Amino acid sequence: MGILLRLLVAAGLAADAYVHWQFAPDMKGSQGGSIDGEVLFQAQAIVAALAGIAVLVLANRVTYAIAFLVAASAVGALLLYYYVDVGQLGPLPAMHEPVWYTEKTISLVGEGIAALAALVGFFTVRPTSRHGSEAHASRV
Repeated sequence: MGILLRLLVAAGLAADAYVHWQFAPDMKGSQGGSIDGEVLFQAQAIVAALAGIAVLVLANRVTYAIAFLVAASAVGALLLYYYVDVGQLGPLPAMHEPVWYTEKTISLVGEGIAALAALVGFFTVRPTSRHGSEAHASRV
């Protein structure tokens, strides 16, 4: 089950990264905020890709937690900006977009799967001991 969770997290975050990278240029010049929408979308794409790679390379509680935070925050942002016109939030531009299209669905499904799989991974992966292995910890 471990490899399946890793693949689900990585695939979901890859979908998130792809969609955000593709749509970053469309977000250039979003209204308000000191962070440009294009930069925000590019940053999300990079962070999602790195989190997915981290889980593939080293599946532990820390990488699963990071992947969960990245994916769940993306789900939250997507739904917030779809349903609510919150305007500018601090340095974030106003990004209300009350339309739905295929790429949004791909992003939402990917992020949702990644968040759920990362949460399961977080609670099912064995925590490593400070000495590097469970067997060593039980002998000490």
